[in-house]
Amino acid sequence: MLLMSRRQGETIWIDDDIEIVIAHIGRSRVKVGIRAPRALPVVPREVRLVREENLAAAAAGLPAAALPELMARLQSTAAPSPRAGER
Repeated sequence: MLLMSRRQGETIWIDDDIEIVIAHIGRSRVKVGIRAPRALPVVPREVRLVREENLAAAAAGLPAAALPELMARLQSTAAPSPRAGER
């Protein structure tokens, strides 16, 4: 990992088409701007981790063939809701 010291307003270039800008330095946070080609996805690490977890959960989930049976079971066990004024 390369570490660099930068002040607010200074930049770092990666190759010829990615620019990292130190936009603001606060007490506990640093705002970083990233200029990159639109074709290059730029996402925070936590967003990528959540996406990977969702994909893994979807892959391990129920097979599509089991969905109609599950829906039928849920509908048969659902109690009708009381109408207004009835209890």
